[in-house]
Amino acid sequence: MDILFSALADPTRWQLVGLLAERPRPVGVLAQLAEARQSQTTKHLQALERAGVVASQRSGQRRIYALQTAPLRELAAALIQLADTTDQISGPHETYDRYRHNLHAERLAAQEPGWADGRSFTFHRSLAGRPEEVWRHLTEAPLLARWWTPDDLRVSELVFEARPGGRIVQGYRDAEVLEVLEGVEGVDLVVGRAQEVVEESELVVGRAQGVVEDVRAGEHLAYRLSPLLADGSPAFTAHIHLDLRSTDTGTELDVRFRITDSTVESADFIAGLEIGYGQSLDKLVAAIAAD
Repeated sequence: MDILFSALADPTRWQLVGLLAERPRPVGVLAQLAEARQSQTTKHLQALERAGVVASQRSGQRRIYALQTAPLRELAAALIQLADTTDQISGPHETYDRYRHNLHAERLAAQEPGWADGRSFTFHRSLAGRPEEVWRHLTEAPLLARWWTPDDLRVSELVFEARPGGRIVQGYRDAEVLEVLEGVEGVDLVVGRAQEVVEESELVVGRAQGVVEDVRAGEHLAYRLSPLLADGSPAFTAHIHLDLRSTDTGTELDVRFRITDSTVESADFIAGLEIGYGQSLDKLVAAIAAD
């Protein structure tokens, strides 16, 4: 496929393909129609022949070239497959489009500090595990790390002290980058204590810090968490309350977000909050079901 792309990338060769799509033609005619020297036209046709796009045969003193449709159909099928993959409903591209729409609206609204203060989000999930099992996934760092980021991110650093006044530290990176790093000798991905896993670089997507405020084991958890801007200052503060209720089939989980201290720069974070945390909770549902 690479040699085919390379052959078709040249504008003159693409013009020759178009001329040959009409009918087989000799080199001299193709050169005149393409307004090019015959020697140059021959070189372009040879490149197309090596790629399998055209075939040639001698007819007296002329060499006639004809288009081969099979490689073009294979290329067309590959391009259609790429387009179909991109257009999948509820896929990553749809999520990206939703975020892009939200981002435009939030950036327009973020004109001064406090612009998003008081805004709230609510989430609900039905979980297959008992409240004590769900509680562990909400408060124990190794289990939190399994779900506490959106789909395209992964926790790379995590501290969660499940007591009033306890620290929260969260670092996250691109999931695909961490998958590569995990295979590199000497790279240690640590969860449960604050430690950078690789040198600070563009690979770091973000960090957040917070404090646990209320803990009632198996019933209620409250904390505040602030994503950090590039300079280390808080983008905003999220006041998060999680309530668990036991049912015959498992646990009902209600989550409430309330925003304070919003900065102008927080628009990018807030635009993705509902999408991202919703994905995180879906991962929590899956993790508990798997357990």
